[in-house]
Amino acid sequence: MTLALAEAAKGVGRTAPNPPVGALIVKNGQPLGSGWHRAAGQPHAEREALAAAVAAHGAGAVRGATAYITLEPCSTHGRTPPCTEALITAGIGRVVYACTDDNPLHVGRADAILRSAGIEVSSGVCAESAAALLRPFFKVSGCGLPWLIWKTAMSLDGRITRPPGEGQWLTGESARADVQHLRASVDAILTSGETVRRDKPALTLRLPGLLDGRLQPWRVVVTNHPTSLPLDAPLFTDAWRDRTLIRPGTDLSEMLRALASEQGVLSVLVEAGGRFSAALLEAGLVDEVVIYLAPRLCGGGVPALATAHFPASLELTGLSVRHLDDDLCLRGLIRN
Repeated sequence: MTLALAEAAKGVGRTAPNPPVGALIVKNGQPLGSGWHRAAGQPHAEREALAAAVAAHGAGAVRGATAYITLEPCSTHGRTPPCTEALITAGIGRVVYACTDDNPLHVGRADAILRSAGIEVSSGVCAESAAALLRPFFKVSGCGLPWLIWKTAMSLDGRITRPPGEGQWLTGESARADVQHLRASVDAILTSGETVRRDKPALTLRLPGLLDGRLQPWRVVVTNHPTSLPLDAPLFTDAWRDRTLIRPGTDLSEMLRALASEQGVLSVLVEAGGRFSAALLEAGLVDEVVIYLAPRLCGGGVPALATAHFPASLELTGLSVRHLDDDLCLRGLIRN
């Protein structure tokens, strides 16, 4: 299942509105083939893994094998046929999956379908690790809101700008490259009209290979004054201008809900100034926090969270800390 999870991780940020799923076919302790879901409308992980196993070893080798899958196999017709059907047709003898699919159309159905075909079924293996990859999918299917990650780079005294006359970057090249990979893991990047007017950010995937097999994430500008946006900003003029959306900020929750229902967005990265970031946190819409901490003291300047008035402090859980040259990256979930 650990190998299947590694396959699933390849699809993070690529599969919306579908979940990232990985699969591995094993017989007599030997892997025969692996696969991952690459994009909505393309074969699911189970079919990818079965095809790889058959191509490498022949259809006969797959019969009686075990399929390890990170999510309960789908059992209904969508853009693609049900994976339960593919597993039965291939002659799989045992299915082990990590997480149950909480979609009411699927939940629990695979077990009955597979067992009625004589296939042994087990579940719950590495469920916690699989659920971490599936958080955005589960959140959208549960409440209609996408998974929201607030990202910021700040000095040790909580400022996101350096003193006048200094360069614009707080963090070094390694941290900025890491942000590129973070962007590649989400379906949309959210910013404010104020940030666009002040900084004219591009919010693109610029490292080599990051766009291979995937689209530029949606770039969503939230503003109640769209006519004041600079029309020469990269968001409106570059090669990905058709991936830029302008949305009102009157109701942030409904704006996010519409991204999920209309664009199929599962995960959103917030890259904005202190006021907009504070508004999202105050509204309880942020699920995860990523802070790039630079070894600087900047004194004045713009705070990472401006005008934030929380009824209680927000505690992070599951915190990880990484060194990126001289900078630190702190990442954790907001405890509910």
